[in-house]
Amino acid sequence: CHEFILFVPGKEVAGAHMQGWIWRSKYGYTHLSAGDLLRDERKRPGSQYGELIENYIKEGEIVPVEITISLLKRAMDQTMAANSQKNKFLIDGFPRNEDNLQGWNKTMDGKADVSFVLFFDCDNEICIGRCLERGKSSGRSDDNRESLEKRIHTYLQSTKPIIDLYERMGKVRKVDASKSVDEVFEKVVHIFDKEG
Repeated sequence: CHEFILFVPGKEVAGAHMQGWIWRSKYGYTHLSAGDLLRDERKRPGSQYGELIENYIKEGEIVPVEITISLLKRAMDQTMAANSQKNKFLIDGFPRNEDNLQGWNKTMDGKADVSFVLFFDCDNEICIGRCLERGKSSGRSDDNRESLEKRIHTYLQSTKPIIDLYERMGKVRKVDASKSVDEVFEKVVHIFDKEG
């Protein structure tokens, strides 16, 4: 049975705020970003999903679960094919809604143990500011105020209930992501040292 940590998006924390430090942890997890996998697939020449993914991302909506799950599963299979000992994954940005959760449970039933959910919570305006700053160099079509406000609406409507569900199960480990990078990192290390 593989071990997983689901890294549920907290509104929009801005991956750039965490990239470059959280993934250098020494805990043996392979980081897979649902968003990065979707963006890579969107750019892949000949992808049957490219245009569809682009439209969903631009509108701040959630890509159909079948696409996201297939990309996650492919990345996990490739990782384990290269090294069978690499069976611990940190899934970033997933699940985002009830459909994602049901798709995950159906596909991974009996194959994965969700250790805990790492939830980065952050104020809306801080999130928007970070993403707009990231947008100056990211080239991402969704790093604009209109898309970001749509994403926050989607978060409140679709993702927050999933976080609440995991919280009732006692699996949520919450981090205040409005703090400095060092403070957030210290909190994450504490969580991994305790859970990891």
